[in-house]
Amino acid sequence: MTAKTWTKTPSYVLMILFGLVMVYPLLWVVSASFRSNADIYASLSLIPAEFRWDGFVEGWKGTGQLTFGTFLINSFLLVAPTVLGTLVSSTVVAYGFTRFDFALKKQLFALVIATLMLPQAVVIIPKYLLFKQLGWLDSYWPFIVPAFLGTYSFFIFMMVQFMRGLPKDLDESAKIDGCGSAGILLRVLVPLSGPALFSVGILQFIWLWNDFFNSLIYINSVSKFTAQLGLRMAIDSSGDIQWNQIMAMSLLTMLPCVLIFFMAQKHFVEGISTTGLKG
Repeated sequence: MTAKTWTKTPSYVLMILFGLVMVYPLLWVVSASFRSNADIYASLSLIPAEFRWDGFVEGWKGTGQLTFGTFLINSFLLVAPTVLGTLVSSTVVAYGFTRFDFALKKQLFALVIATLMLPQAVVIIPKYLLFKQLGWLDSYWPFIVPAFLGTYSFFIFMMVQFMRGLPKDLDESAKIDGCGSAGILLRVLVPLSGPALFSVGILQFIWLWNDFFNSLIYINSVSKFTAQLGLRMAIDSSGDIQWNQIMAMSLLTMLPCVLIFFMAQKHFVEGISTTGLKG
């Protein structure tokens, strides 16, 4: 080993120890999924005294007539169209702000950014009253419709920053080839904005999938509960909580987010770290 390697060894050891501390809760969830309830209370060890699968089997049965699979399907029914709406609306709004000049453009963009400063607690009551008047309570419309109307200002800001880095010469070349505004967006800017779109999609998917508060506010029927509400209901359903079942279903709930992140990690990192074309 070189002298340079020796000098970095303490840093590596410290990083490994810190990483183990950070990942320990996740490893414990995985371990608890394969343990009995008594074993969970008895030890903090990551190695089960006896590997058991009943946590997954019994946890999947859910409560009453609904299995946990129903809650997972509900989560996808809520998240998938909302993510699609966010991608479409954020792209269209960002295209308008970066490629067109119109009255009050700067003021309107400042207004969009200003909404980032509003706490959730400030807008939750007006939103609830609005959705109640529209008859959207106990449905997924309070999530899906606003997504198509460009209400996620953070993602609009991300797309604006990315599109600002795309040369406007590309637009002129597309116009010469006969493309209109829609053609420029769909044939030129959208393909080049792939990394940013991946980032928007992944972030929105993870945030919506893990959202508990808004789902609790707008959804009342148990048959429409998402996975997060299903987990909470499993805790409330009995005084004798079967933690191995809760941990097993928590593991299954985390799996889609983990898989999507690692499958698209390259595009996600590229979208976050770039604001224009490379090279």
